[in-house]
This record gives sequence, structure tokens and C-alpha cells, in this order.
Amino acid sequence: METLFINPSLSGIKLRSKLHPTTPPPLTLSSYHRFRPPHRHPHLSVTATTVQNQPQPQPQSESESNPLQFSNYDEDETYGEVKSIIGSRALDSGAGMEYLIQWEDDHAPTWVPGNLIAADVIAEYENPWWIAAKKADDRALKEIIESADGRDVDAVDGDGRTALLFVAGLGSESCVRMLVEAGADVDHKDNVGGLTALHMAAGYVRPGVVKLLVEYGADPETGDDRGRTPLDLAREVLNATPKGNPVQFARRLGLESVIKALEGAIFEYAEVEEILEKRGKGKNVEYLIKWKDGEDNEWIKASLIAEDLVKDFEDGLEYAVAESVMGKRDGEEGKPEYLVKWTDIEEATWEPVENVDPELIKEFENRGHEGVRVDSTTPLSSDITG
Repeated sequence: METLFINPSLSGIKLRSKLHPTTPPPLTLSSYHRFRPPHRHPHLSVTATTVQNQPQPQPQSESESNPLQFSNYDEDETYGEVKSIIGSRALDSGAGMEYLIQWEDDHAPTWVPGNLIAADVIAEYENPWWIAAKKADDRALKEIIESADGRDVDAVDGDGRTALLFVAGLGSESCVRMLVEAGADVDHKDNVGGLTALHMAAGYVRPGVVKLLVEYGADPETGDDRGRTPLDLAREVLNATPKGNPVQFARRLGLESVIKALEGAIFEYAEVEEILEKRGKGKNVEYLIKWKDGEDNEWIKASLIAEDLVKDFEDGLEYAVAESVMGKRDGEEGKPEYLVKWTDIEEATWEPVENVDPELIKEFENRGHEGVRVDSTTPLSSDITG
């Protein structure tokens, strides 16, 4: 389980129970350390600094030297002339397609490997589908789906990619919604890098599609062939995107939205009581977290903890649990200070506003300052840094 810390008052988040996966189309990424950008594809290429071109799906083709075998197809039998394709289905491995052929004679329709069918026959059937996916044309996709032509919405191209993969990368929420509701596999992985639709949406900075896929049950913790999750990918792309460049400003905002959506799907929020210990060196540093809700202490990666919490721990600051605010006064430069009563410290202490839980301050103010209000001449009790 991992935990993420957002700010000092909202102290942490715990891993949410794993979402039940559905299956989305794969994405292709180029090399990253932990971050999964879309995998290499003739028409889809993502690098650590830029995302180039949009995916261009191509009809699948199988190797003639290694024809696929199907249980009800006999190459030695004479079937006659092909009338049309009346159905399609992808292999479970995503390694290719087979088509249901209607024959000109009276022979019963037969499932035939794609590599054994003339290219022009397949193109007539497949081209409208892939062109619509490549352009994220929701009207065209809807017409094909509603035509009930026996088509597999998880049809794959030569790299094991599906239409959902492409429309996710193109950022079309309407196409994603249509395909998923038609039964598309939300967690489908391609055969190039093991990428999913969430990898594609994250790598191409499509926060709306990321949120939609998560709502449809896409698994945000699915790794590609290198073990990289969509969140890893989004973080790496963000780190590689220059700061302070007006041209990249919108891109960074988009990546931050993607990261927030993925973190929200993976983590749940919980209050941290304190950081107890530290272990490891460099990138392997972890901190032992004590939760306020009484859950078991956990070792959390440093990269997932808010910098201010880590800084307080490294500076040797100690934490105490505040019970209530008892009074208020004007401190230095007119900034308010509050008299805090602690659960584990006998003596109340005056604390600057930034050290006091906003909820306790709100409660104090709502009471109409029933506690003490003093002026700056009131003697201070021994201050304890919280």
C-alpha cells in the first residue's frame, strides 16, 4: 500500500481498494524510467519531452509464414467464392483476427484466419472502422456499431491495439463512452509495450478521458511490460516538461489534472499523526507514518510525502495533538496567535495561526470567543513548537 500526502493539514492518503478492471485498448510508449508514455508505433510515438502525432490504426495482418489455426476451418476443404464478411473476433492473445465468411454457395458461414483472406476483402470490411477510430469520429463509429454487422469492438490491428486505444489518445470522451458501453475491454494491453487506454490518455495528456476511464472501471494500477503505471507515466512526462515556459503552461496544467485524477483513483485520504522513522538512502528513502485513525503504521516512499512534512521531521520538530483553541491574541506584526490546549501536553501554548488546525480555529470563532482573548502584554507560558 502506498500513501500520498497533499498538504500539512490534509496529511495523507492511503491506497484505495483495487478497482475491478474492465479492459481498455493498449497504448504505446517510448522509453521512460518509471513513467509510461505511449509505446512506439509507426503512427504513435511518445517521448519524455513531446508526444508526437496521434495514433494511426492500421488493419491487422498476420504472418503468412505462421498462419493462425482455427478449430472449424479446414484448408483442404473447398468453400467456393467469398460473398462477404459478416463478423469478426480477436484472438484472446490479441495476436490477430479471424473473420466469419459468408460464401456465395450454400456452404455454412465459416471462421477463417485473417491472413488467409484477400486483403481487399478485409479492407472493405475493416477500413471504415479504423478510419473512424483514427479520426475519433463518433458519428461514424456509432453507425458501424448500430449496424450490428457482427463486428468485434475489440478488434486489433497488427500491434494488438484496439479502437479504444486510439480514441483515448485522441481525447474523445464521446468515442470512449460509446466503445466502452458497446463492450470494449477497458484494460486491454497492446502487444508492443503492454499499454492500456489509461496509459494512452495519460501520455497524451487527456484528463477528461482519464477520469472517464476510471469511472468505467479501468485499473489505474495496471503496469505495462516494464511495470510502469499510467500515474508513473504522467509524473515522468510532467518532470520532463519545462517549467516557466508559457508554451508549456497548458500542458503542465493538463498533466497535473491527469495526475490528480489517477491519484484520486488509487489513494484515499487519511490524516497523519506524525512521521516516526526514516530508512534508506537517495531515491530509496522511506518514512514510517503513524495514522490518526489508528490504522497500522506504514513505510511510505519519500516521493509520495509532502515536502513540508518531511522538512518538519528532518528539522527535528515534534508533533502534538491539539484538543481545542482556548484564546486568541495579536502576535508580532499584528498576526493572530491562538492559545492551544493539547491532549498529551499539560500546559496550553500560544501558537501562530499557521500551526493551528483551521477547524479548531473555526470552532473557537463560532463559540464567540468564549475562551480567553488577551492583548500582547499577557505573559507567555513556555512555548512548545508543534
